Amino acid sequence: MSAVTAPVDTVLGRRQLYMLPTRHGLLFALVLAVLLLAAINYGNGLAYALTFLLASVAVVSMLHTHRNLHRLRIAAGACAPVFAGQIAQFEIVLTNNTPASRFGILLSQNNEEQVRVDVPALNSASVALGVTARRRGRLPLPPFKLATRFPLGLLYSWSRPIHLQQFCLVYPAPSTPMPFRASPAEALRPEQGLRPDGDDFIGVREFLPGDSSRHVDWKAFARTGILAIKQFGGGYQTLVWLDWDVLEGLDTEARLSVLCRWVLDADAAGMHYGLRLPDTTITPDHGEAHQHRCLKALALFQV
Repeated sequence: MSAVTAPVDTVLGRRQLYMLPTRHGLLFALVLAVLLLAAINYGNGLAYALTFLLASVAVVSMLHTHRNLHRLRIAAGACAPVFAGQIAQFEIVLTNNTPASRFGILLSQNNEEQVRVDVPALNSASVALGVTARRRGRLPLPPFKLATRFPLGLLYSWSRPIHLQQFCLVYPAPSTPMPFRASPAEALRPEQGLRPDGDDFIGVREFLPGDSSRHVDWKAFARTGILAIKQFGGGYQTLVWLDWDVLEGLDTEARLSVLCRWVLDADAAGMHYGLRLPDTTITPDHGEAHQHRCLKALALFQV
């Protein structure tokens, strides 16, 4: 079977759906055959009525099984970066634009059912498909299928393999903790901005809910009766270069693993740090965005 390919999302049409009876469906068909033979043999009108009633239920359930997947929109959502060896959680958004709810939607991968979800009428539902990130780089979302046994479990309907252009960024696996190797550029520089533990008094501001009482200007409060918060800044912050060249003797993946550990440790310590790779230099900074920029450079190094 060919695959359904879409850049961002896809809608399941009739040509992308298949249906076969389940084991329960085959057993149900056998029971109907026995009832029909009994009705013919004994000429029993009630037996005929029961047989045809059950057969009509099976036919109607076939229609509902098909409609449960037909015209369902599947789109790629977000995927947070992970480290190599962890499980990447790909978000898949199912959108139902019809006035009928979709029940018992099964998401399967490699013929194994992974997730079950209900999609309300005129609404969307998100599911997460876990994929092991075995190595750094960009991990593509593998193909998957949607299936259903709704409403009676007599029939099994499934889609062709669905490919969505979604990728997860995989950082290198951090090495075991190890001390920084000093780079010749390591230095101290003045810290910019406000710091609760800084040395230089900058001024006061209005008290806001959630502020610590340790920083309240109690003397000003005694004079004016208005709560104000002291602001501090200044001080000095260590500037560290995380340098590829100081890790001579290690292979490429081992160097990336150590640099990944140093990025995490430097960020946890509140340092200003920069990153030097053979093809990339990231100037010193700090914060979550800077950490992601450094880890992304390590993840995509020579990829």
